[in-house]
Amino acid sequence: MSEKLKQIISKQNKVDEDINHSEDIVQLVGFIIGDEEYAIPILAIQEIIKPFPWTRVPQVPKYIVGVFNMRGAVIPLIDLRLKFGLNPKKHNEDTRFIVMRHGDDVAGFVIDRLTMAIRIKKSRIGPAPETVNGDDTLIDGVGKQEDKIITILKVNKLLERDF
Repeated sequence: MSEKLKQIISKQNKVDEDINHSEDIVQLVGFIIGDEEYAIPILAIQEIIKPFPWTRVPQVPKYIVGVFNMRGAVIPLIDLRLKFGLNPKKHNEDTRFIVMRHGDDVAGFVIDRLTMAIRIKKSRIGPAPETVNGDDTLIDGVGKQEDKIITILKVNKLLERDF
């Protein structure tokens, strides 16, 4: 067998191997709230948009900043800084709204800035720290990368209506 043919076969085997192991990869979108990086599964994201006007709603928790209209649907807007107990921050050019969906539940979330799409092996994701274990925690797990740790959030818990 020629050397060139061996290289082609080797390259094809590598591609097939990557495809076969793709179910071991979790695709996430990373974002910053305060000084911490968080991530959510990419499939839970309906849209990522720049901030635009919304309507305030009376008598809701402080972290519910209001509602907005997206193609005829009225969607609650939640500031994750406030939900996580941080001080409010004025929106800037990095601020984004992430519209998340889980089943029939939809909400928009204000984040400080997007980081990147993240592909991480399931084996590199650990459970939530013992201090936050339980069904009520927002933390789904902790993704370990070479240079940092990313907190993976539970979309269904973020979307739970407690207001």
